[in-house]
Amino acid sequence: MHLPAQSGAMSVMPTLPNDRLQGLAPVADGRTRLVILGSFPGVASLQAQQYYAHPQNKFWPLLAALWLQHPQPPREDYAARCAWLLDRGLGLWDVYDSCERRGSLDSAIRVPQVNDFAALRAVCPQLQAVAHNGGESYKHARQLAGLGLQVYQLPSTSPANAAWSFERKLTAWRAVMQAAGLLQKDD
Repeated sequence: MHLPAQSGAMSVMPTLPNDRLQGLAPVADGRTRLVILGSFPGVASLQAQQYYAHPQNKFWPLLAALWLQHPQPPREDYAARCAWLLDRGLGLWDVYDSCERRGSLDSAIRVPQVNDFAALRAVCPQLQAVAHNGGESYKHARQLAGLGLQVYQLPSTSPANAAWSFERKLTAWRAVMQAAGLLQKDD
């Protein structure tokens, strides 16, 4: 598994035959202890080829608030942001490798192909847990628990999850990050 290359916005979303959308490569390595699993990248993320690229998604702001002692690289330096995550034992991926979908809503996902979680486990020997970023992702919790991983459900960071305030999301994310050992007492 490799770090995604820094890239600018693409003019079209990557597709597979029959207009299937292709997801993003995992951000994970041998140091990864916890993987955040989304469902499938939204339109903005696919166009930018970056996880959580929508400016209203709270993923990056939540992590910045959790790791105050470790300043987050700027939005423009996605490769540095990925390295920043990996340095702290955090990885990113999605439950779906590809799917058919119009727009960005999970409810519009059709004919999804699930990623190979066993392969992730093999590449990340320190992997202890996964945290599902939202309900669609969490539908696959049993499969991941079967790999001997601790499984958590997190409130979605998507702008579509407006029912949860930033502070409420931060509390839930902090609890999971502490349980997974990714927050130190000074963080």
